[in-house]
Amino acid sequence: MLVHDLLKRGNDSDDAVYSQLGALTYLGLKVAVENSRRRLYAQGVRRNQRVAIYSRNRAEYIAAFMAIVSLGAIAVPLHFQLSAREVAAILQDADCRFLLTDRELALDVALAARGVPAVRQIVLAALIEPTTLPPPPVLAKDFGADETAALFYTPGTDGTPWGVMLSHRNLVMNAIDVQQAIGLRRADNIFCALPLDHPFGWTCTVMGALYVGATISVLDTVTPQKTIDVARVLGVTVIVLGPSLLPLITRLAQPADMKSLRFVLSGEEPLEPEIGEAFRQKFGVPVVEGYGLPEASPVVTMNDPQATRSGSVGTSIPDVRVRVAKPDGSGASDGEAGELLVQGPNVMHGYWRRPEATAAALADGWLHTGVTARREADGYVYILERRGENLVNMGERISPREIETVIGAYPGVAEAAVVSVEAAARGKVLSCFYTVEEDGFVDPQKLKKYLQKKLALFKIPRAFYELEKIPRTAAGHIDRAALSAPPEGKSE
Repeated sequence: MLVHDLLKRGNDSDDAVYSQLGALTYLGLKVAVENSRRRLYAQGVRRNQRVAIYSRNRAEYIAAFMAIVSLGAIAVPLHFQLSAREVAAILQDADCRFLLTDRELALDVALAARGVPAVRQIVLAALIEPTTLPPPPVLAKDFGADETAALFYTPGTDGTPWGVMLSHRNLVMNAIDVQQAIGLRRADNIFCALPLDHPFGWTCTVMGALYVGATISVLDTVTPQKTIDVARVLGVTVIVLGPSLLPLITRLAQPADMKSLRFVLSGEEPLEPEIGEAFRQKFGVPVVEGYGLPEASPVVTMNDPQATRSGSVGTSIPDVRVRVAKPDGSGASDGEAGELLVQGPNVMHGYWRRPEATAAALADGWLHTGVTARREADGYVYILERRGENLVNMGERISPREIETVIGAYPGVAEAAVVSVEAAARGKVLSCFYTVEEDGFVDPQKLKKYLQKKLALFKIPRAFYELEKIPRTAAGHIDRAALSAPPEGKSE
């Protein structure tokens, strides 16, 4: 099954998408996709071309994604908060000549700085309008489910974004397996509170819903109060979100607001057990935690909504195998810590144009997650340490090295280190520790304004600390553990 074939599974008269456009039936969504694909083909989009999407969550976004993959092209979702510099970097890496947007972006300077030719921008809202353009030809007979459908960018180990190549089979099978694991139904209304550049959002919300013929709800701006309003007014049965929203929803919502809810699906960052338990106690609804990563389309493990286990990310979903390996490659015993390895139809084909990184990640026929975990005898997996130096902030995975590079280019900064710091009453806060060049001076407020022009909002540290020296390990690496708390006598 190809990704766009999922459109055929819903009843034409049933609601497919609720958005700022109102309700769109499955027939209406099919028409929007067909109008979009005709316009994209007329603009020159062809098989294997990369087409970027930069937009908040909208019905047109879903239609555009389906139109792109139905032409045999490759969708490249971008986070709507990325700066022009960051967008240009990905457009260059993916060799995109088309950018679909909810608003036109000023990219000429950023593209010219990289020597990238002008990119054709197409407004999403215009794509779905009725058209008399002829339909594109059908896909070639040799086009199969193992063709790449999307590149989802994730922080690489070198501090730059890497494109994860996911095929039609990867995405569809992961959606089917997740549906089986959590029991999505045709009667469900699934609200996606994650940006649609997340494979977690696509798999668990969009494609999972389309597979069972359910309804998808999206908002172009997600806040705790808007999430509550959508749940109450639209009768939402499943919410897919990052854990950062949960405490505020728990505090602001009333039980009546969540009366239609069956469960909340939490992903993209670790869930503190007390947060999930507080939600369950107030609303009588479980918060279901799973584990995934873009390289696995993304879901690897998931709790059963009927039997969630606090602190665990659940068991492997259908068709997916997990293994915990010791440093020497041998299998770890039940309850013993090691690296979590993954096999299954969800595992990526590789990183876009990075064969060495691909070979390292897919060594010995397993996806090496870089995550330290343990698995109990009954199959439940517990994540002990997330992979590498990458951090999660505001529900987004980020590379501290990328941010450190940008900060290091600011006049007066000698060195910089970016870590998550435990701050009183605020939880983990993305923080920057920096040193100043001899006889130099750095104004933290001006530095922050500089970063706002260079980085997405979720990559900008909230706290800045000047140090005399950045602590380092014996091997010469930044000692991030030594920077896990604010320095004494320093204020944020």
